Amino acid sequence: MHAISDLPRIKHLLYAMRNGVVADALRKQGAPFRMIYGVNLPQLTEIASQITHDKATAQALWDDRNVRECMLLAPLVYPRDAFDEDTAMTWVCQAPTQEVIDILCHKMLRHLDFAYDMARRLSDSESDMIRYTALRLMFNLLPKNVNETKSYAAKELQREKQATQYIARALLDEIEFITE
Repeated sequence: MHAISDLPRIKHLLYAMRNGVVADALRKQGAPFRMIYGVNLPQLTEIASQITHDKATAQALWDDRNVRECMLLAPLVYPRDAFDEDTAMTWVCQAPTQEVIDILCHKMLRHLDFAYDMARRLSDSESDMIRYTALRLMFNLLPKNVNETKSYAAKELQREKQATQYIARALLDEIEFITE
């Protein structure tokens, strides 16, 4: 299919792949988006393959914070070589949910040269969501810096914050598995 660069066309593709059961479940879980199509990651990846991969398209998708799938699609179409630290920090601070952070870390941030340094800086934040981002990014960068990552995860687990407990425990379990 030809490149698509306009939001109405992208939203048409999202609408065509909508899943009401998933959308309803996300709404019931409290997802903060006005519009949820219920499109899953493989479908988003398929849509990403059909649209223009440029900064303008990605930023327009990211800026549409009313639509869950737009925010999830943005890191899939932003050119990695153009994604700088300022943009990364801005997006991390604007991300409204752990799901958005997960996709941002997995599909974009982990591929960047400054990823681990960024995770270190984020781990000192007062915000639980940003600390979650630090741990998620460290998880995506394993087995890099295993001992330092283990220390951050253990420290976070001791904070006993609901937003970061699961990821800290999962990260420690993964480190234990890969170091045995």
